[in-house]
Amino acid sequence: MIKNALSGKVIWITGASSGIGRALVLELAKSEAALIISSRRKEALEEVRSACPESKQDDIHVLPLDLEQASTLAEKTNQALEIYQRLDIIIHSGGISQRAYAGDTDLEVDRRLMEVNFFGTLAITKAALPYMIHQGFGQFVVITSLMGIFSSPYRSGYAASKHALHGFFEALRAEYYDKNIHVTLVAPGFIRTNVSINALGSDGLATNTMDNGQANGMPPDECAKRIIKALIKQKSLALVGGKETFAFYLKRFFPGILEKVIRKAQVR
Repeated sequence: MIKNALSGKVIWITGASSGIGRALVLELAKSEAALIISSRRKEALEEVRSACPESKQDDIHVLPLDLEQASTLAEKTNQALEIYQRLDIIIHSGGISQRAYAGDTDLEVDRRLMEVNFFGTLAITKAALPYMIHQGFGQFVVITSLMGIFSSPYRSGYAASKHALHGFFEALRAEYYDKNIHVTLVAPGFIRTNVSINALGSDGLATNTMDNGQANGMPPDECAKRIIKALIKQKSLALVGGKETFAFYLKRFFPGILEKVIRKAQVR
């Protein structure tokens, strides 16, 4: 299904050097789509490309960028468009997490979380949107988090940035529906990646600690397969994970119960 459904599409993936982004590249390399892969580290992107089938590597273009440098991202978007002369799907997978109490976290850490997770994503989106409208089609697949729907302790700034993504892209979906612009919001739960190891502590440094939930979470390749299915179906929202995704329904129907559960939950 993936091979035929994405044939001829140009897909740009940020955060492609590790975690969910890397798993998405490896899975999408099985399709006939042309790929552009981005993150900060060129050498890591080259490693991801080399891990794909040799017959596919010529259709995978490396484009390094830094989501924290929003002022550079319009030009990066222009560079991405020049590669294949179009952009059909952008998968926003780049981001950074947090593990610290709100009151202990320096304001600059909160700013960095917003710059990387929110403003960097918006900068690319705003730059690409006119081109997608002109070509008559576009899809944004935004890897947010369950923390974009509800919040838990030790993730205040991270949750705020993910809530912001939901707010922005739900509005964009409504505004450009008649222009054939689609938005798929993906809310993963615990996925077995290094996201908690790289998460920022109160001082802005990586915590270098693996969460139990992350360590026992869904394998990233399974997560990637579910995301691609949601992409192909152009789903508005996809929940990806294990039993933690049931918190979405508690939030909707029994918010008081969820509040009590979150207070007692093992979240680190």
